[in-house]
Amino acid sequence: MGNWLDTLAGWIAPGMALRHARTRNALQALRRGYDGAKTGRMTSGWTTAGTDANAEIATASFRLRDRARDLVRNNPYAAKAVMTHASSMIGSGIMPRPKAETQALDDQITDLWDAFAENCDADGRTTFYGIQYLMARSMVESGECLLQIVRRSSSFGMRVPLQLRVLECDHLDSTSDRGLPGGGFIQQGIEFNALGSRTAYWIFPRHPGSMRQGSMAKSIRVPATDVLHLYDRLRPGQNRGVTWFAPALLRMRDLDDYDVAELVRKKMEACFTAFVTGAEAPEDTGGDKDASGRTIEGLEPGVVEYLKPGEDIRFGQPASTSGYAEYAQLHNHAVAAGLGLTYELMTGDLSKVNYSSIRAGLLEFRRRVDATQKHVLIPQICQPVWNQFLATAQAAGLLGNTPIRLQWTPPRFESVDPVKDIMAEVLSVRNGLMSPQTAISRQGYDPDVVMAEFSEMYKIWDLFKIVTDIDARQTSKNGQPKQMESANAKNG
Repeated sequence: MGNWLDTLAGWIAPGMALRHARTRNALQALRRGYDGAKTGRMTSGWTTAGTDANAEIATASFRLRDRARDLVRNNPYAAKAVMTHASSMIGSGIMPRPKAETQALDDQITDLWDAFAENCDADGRTTFYGIQYLMARSMVESGECLLQIVRRSSSFGMRVPLQLRVLECDHLDSTSDRGLPGGGFIQQGIEFNALGSRTAYWIFPRHPGSMRQGSMAKSIRVPATDVLHLYDRLRPGQNRGVTWFAPALLRMRDLDDYDVAELVRKKMEACFTAFVTGAEAPEDTGGDKDASGRTIEGLEPGVVEYLKPGEDIRFGQPASTSGYAEYAQLHNHAVAAGLGLTYELMTGDLSKVNYSSIRAGLLEFRRRVDATQKHVLIPQICQPVWNQFLATAQAAGLLGNTPIRLQWTPPRFESVDPVKDIMAEVLSVRNGLMSPQTAISRQGYDPDVVMAEFSEMYKIWDLFKIVTDIDARQTSKNGQPKQMESANAKNG
């Protein structure tokens, strides 16, 4: 709303009055803008920085990582969070399903992969699927993990001479940070060319925190083709990972401190202490004495003690507090949210859920797991390892150069109500909304393997003339023979 000056200006200089009105409206719009961007008494202590993701990670990653590992070692909820994330994302393993042009070639590739997956660990401790699980744990706990490609000679005894070694992100030399001739650069141990593509990693041969590090403290350059770097990229341009515990570290530590304080208070309440006051010093009865030489008396059940004139006895009454359970539960809800888990998954407390509420919570969690599998784990670990395996097998003359289609099958989620979930998928298949192959894959199985097993089973049933209620060729969905059902339909 204008004032009398605006009215006067409108008569004398309409153009100037219009510009003035537009400026005033713009200022009013700014005042009505984002509350979070305003400055004043309420936000005076809110200090923010406009640094990129790499600058923030460079200064904070060491401490965040060490604190997260300490929590996982000593905090049961932190240990449970890591196990829950890793088992949900990997389970028994994210498995490949190769699709070759012929069944014979498909079987040959599958046999080669199975042999490789069984013996690919350079440390000889697990399989490729165990490596997946270990790397997923490290990504959650430390924020990132490295996988080194180890190329073996033909005399090593492997059909596909290739192995893998898991390295903690500490092996990456974060102190290497400099420019290179030609426009390239090294940032936090990762070498880039002038186009910003990764060309190498600067890696310590031994863990920097090892007691045996000694003279091996200098990092060496390893080509990017021989290293896989697993981390969840949260911001564009982010080159290193951050522990998933970062939003919850302080809350979990504070709750640990509160638990200790509550435990000490409970111990004090359990100490039933009496204080005797009197005008004269007590007689020396020869009993136990404290550091100052004062006699320490004890209380026994059923004893009646007469006090001397002028003596009085008072019992210690430590102050008690309430609301501990409610406070801890509220804290753990926030911690679970920061870790991307539901409260029930992190704590195991199912006392306040029903079927609908826990299912709704699990659906959101499973969407996150599915996104991490498809956007992080498969493109950063599974597919690159498969490409290295295939290239090595072809170079060894074990396979031709025929292109091979591939699909990765994550482990299936256990159903809260299997009957309802299976019936929903059956209806989807029957109504043409889902193929049988997709339904089988959603259960974590290979459709080709399942179909082959059914074919083999049908052959045995036909040989021995066995009819069961699961044979769709012979019986209806109600379990009755199809001939009898047709006769009943005609008579009915």
